[in-house]
Amino acid sequence: MFGEAVDRLDALARAAIALVPGLVIGVFVFLVLLLLARGVRSGVRHAAALRETSAESAAVLGRIAGGTFTLLAFLVAAAVAFPSVSAADLFNLLGIGGVAIGFAFRDVLQNLLAGILILLTRPFRIGDQIRVKADEGTVEDIWVRATVLRTYDNRRILIPNATLFTDTIQVITAHETRRLSFTLTIGNGDDIALARRVIVQSLRGTEGVLAEPAPDALVTGLGASGVEMLARFWIHPPRRRDALDALDLAIEQVKLGLVRAGVDLPYPTSQLLFHDQTEETDGDRARQREGWPATGRPTPRPRWRAAEDARRKAER
Repeated sequence: MFGEAVDRLDALARAAIALVPGLVIGVFVFLVLLLLARGVRSGVRHAAALRETSAESAAVLGRIAGGTFTLLAFLVAAAVAFPSVSAADLFNLLGIGGVAIGFAFRDVLQNLLAGILILLTRPFRIGDQIRVKADEGTVEDIWVRATVLRTYDNRRILIPNATLFTDTIQVITAHETRRLSFTLTIGNGDDIALARRVIVQSLRGTEGVLAEPAPDALVTGLGASGVEMLARFWIHPPRRRDALDALDLAIEQVKLGLVRAGVDLPYPTSQLLFHDQTEETDGDRARQREGWPATGRPTPRPRWRAAEDARRKAER
């Protein structure tokens, strides 16, 4: 029995000695590939920086590329060090582990992948103003897990990248110019053509309003208190503060111009007609008053008085 144990130890020692050359070569290959991984990480970071990506985002992309290359380097080195272990076995092991990790960290991985796609496709950039559902503000940074949004009232909001990748996003500053509009109402008796000319001239003289595309004014409907119109104009740049300033000046200039031109800006008005349903003429469309005073004719008698007079006449 002692001899069998010695024989086993001798076989293990010989097997270990036989593995030493492969291990040395595998470690050497892994170290070389690690150096290449550093180069890949640095190259990806510089390439991302050339695309005007932030330093933090470029560093994240570089780390992702470097980590992926390091994992491949480990698989190659393991295949060299242990020839009996095939690459297929290693990939199968990674597949089983990946499925387990995916179920355990599904939301984290979803945001991670969405963040990588956002960094690569760049639907918006740092400094852009975007609107996501009820949140609107300036993009301060794009992380792998979330995007940092600074609202106009100086609040910081972290929006998960999976939400940004699946929901509708309005990129307000995607283009150089932006169109603004506001509604107004003129009187029913006012000249629409005159009002249109005054609105356009007032907008052209407003600071911040672009001459091209030219401002315009459209009739959009007949409202309860007058003719409804829509004034439209373009501004540059399209940021939130510039839009508010331009809209403030435009409304002021249009209002002053219409007042000087004698165009009425009516208040909402309404007429209340009280229908007296106790009069004898109620139901008679040719005689009932519908709330208007009985000008030039006698006021109809109450129905009870008319009924009483009819009863007395019948008794006589």
